[in-house]
Amino acid sequence: MANFSPITAAKALWQMRIKKRPFVLSHAVNSSCNMRCKFCEYWKENGSQMELQEIFRLLDEARVFGIQVYNAWTVEPLLRSDLPQIFEHAKNLGMTTSMITNGLLLEKRAEELVHLDYLSVSVDGTSSYREIRGVDFERIMPGIIRAREVMGKPLLLNCVISGKNLDDIEDLILLAKNLDLKISFEPMYEFGSIASDTWRELGIRNMEKYRNTVNRIIEMKKEGYPVINSLTYLGMIRDLRTDYTCHANDLILCVASDGSIENCRVHREPIGNIRDGIANVWERTRKERKDTAVKCEKCLFFGYVENSMLYDLNLEVMRHYDWM
Repeated sequence: MANFSPITAAKALWQMRIKKRPFVLSHAVNSSCNMRCKFCEYWKENGSQMELQEIFRLLDEARVFGIQVYNAWTVEPLLRSDLPQIFEHAKNLGMTTSMITNGLLLEKRAEELVHLDYLSVSVDGTSSYREIRGVDFERIMPGIIRAREVMGKPLLLNCVISGKNLDDIEDLILLAKNLDLKISFEPMYEFGSIASDTWRELGIRNMEKYRNTVNRIIEMKKEGYPVINSLTYLGMIRDLRTDYTCHANDLILCVASDGSIENCRVHREPIGNIRDGIANVWERTRKERKDTAVKCEKCLFFGYVENSMLYDLNLEVMRHYDWM
């Protein structure tokens, strides 16, 4: 985690490698969304979500368990009116806070995010944005600019590379540099629960063009553009290689909006519930989680891959991966 202090990095290694406990709580903080992206399965579920006091108890227990990072994501966190209180509670516990958003409500709510340390906005294109996300690109830009002003630190644009946005990638990198933002990339993951015609429309099929595009990302990173991914990871996604050891379900505690504890974003079958106690679920499922990781064909979600390679002390990733 390149932006963390040496003390925090040491605590992270102690928590993960010695105590064998997760360092990050990844929380699906709500169950509704203001977009209807065809490639997303989460907004279609529209299930229950935890009440504020239950989230406070989750954060309290997570902190006692040694977790130091709280990440709020999916479906759209900013639809929760009490989100600032959640971040404030996490910060009061000494946790680092982060959020992933689609950006539609950022302009309206940016000034409420005083207890947020890291902000990631999903931006999958410029000219292709409407075709991918269903709304105009111009609708999210004012929020990104306002959040940048309020937070006073670089924000992250996260781009999922698909068959639709290959012509937009260089423009996105230039946009990030011009606005003093950072940017990350990962290839689209084709979830089996989404209709096959969606993947025929959005999936990566022109492999030559795709590889040329990722090579350009690599070149621009080497030229100093604010791409946070490591060169190792970018080479992996260019060739669609998954030759890494996945530690995602050891490093990250994934909690769904209803309090279910899941293995990861791919293997979403509940392995327990927060009401059973984080420590109890973690210890009881140790073998199950290991077996799942061994059998998994593995994904290329950048947070999983980069942090798994950090866990294995990959020196190039430690030098060139520039986010948490």
